[in-house]
Amino acid sequence: MAYNLLKGKKGIIFGALDEKSIAWKTAINAYEEGARLILTNAPIALRMGTIHELSRMVGDAPVIGADATSVEDIENLYVAARDHFDGGIDFILHSVGMSPNVRKGRSYGDLNYEWFQKTLDISALSFHKVMQVAEKLDIMNEWGSIVALSYIAAQRTYPYYSDMAQAKAMLESIARSYGYRMAVKNKVRVNTISQSPTVTTAGTGVGGFDVFMDFAEKMSPLGNATAGDCANYCVVMFSDLTRKVTMQNLMHDGGFSSSGMTENMIELLKK
Repeated sequence: MAYNLLKGKKGIIFGALDEKSIAWKTAINAYEEGARLILTNAPIALRMGTIHELSRMVGDAPVIGADATSVEDIENLYVAARDHFDGGIDFILHSVGMSPNVRKGRSYGDLNYEWFQKTLDISALSFHKVMQVAEKLDIMNEWGSIVALSYIAAQRTYPYYSDMAQAKAMLESIARSYGYRMAVKNKVRVNTISQSPTVTTAGTGVGGFDVFMDFAEKMSPLGNATAGDCANYCVVMFSDLTRKVTMQNLMHDGGFSSSGMTENMIELLKK
């Protein structure tokens, strides 16, 4: 059921790759709630994914290639967005993250440091660039909303998450620092959503993912939040219902982050 939460709003979705991705589902939900969209991803991801199929599902939204680590690409994207929408935008979803070390199986004790820098650039610094260019071009409308996707490994250690943990910690710090600037400038709010482990192309690349997801399910009183659940939360964060929520890391994990022990885990450990 749609509630027209985003009626009249315009936004950019970074990172939709395929139907499993949170960004993909967020685009669909935002469109159903009345939003007009632009979809973007790195040029190589546009070739690998099926984003043009998504475009047809959300009102033939323009698909504009942009490497989120490139200031020039982001500038071109925002100029095109302003032309397309005939004005500024109301929301941005940053769903961008990748670790070459994780992807190529390098252990945390044997990191390739050039790859580590790429992890930080792709997964965290890109968020700063997205907002810095937005500020300089004055692309965000008053009371807009910017959201990035994070993970609890920013606060806790998880095997095999490797240098992505540092990237997520940096991402959340950037949200706080830039959230202040955006709020003072034109009341734009900036938040991160710390999502449950989710079956996405990026998520399943982490070693031991299946066991990890099962553990989180047993430790979450409400169960793991799905990609669809997260998409719903993103829509709420884009809406006017959350105008005074900013500079927060919002846990969206079925209660996992607040649970010390659950009955499900007790029963499992008794066996």
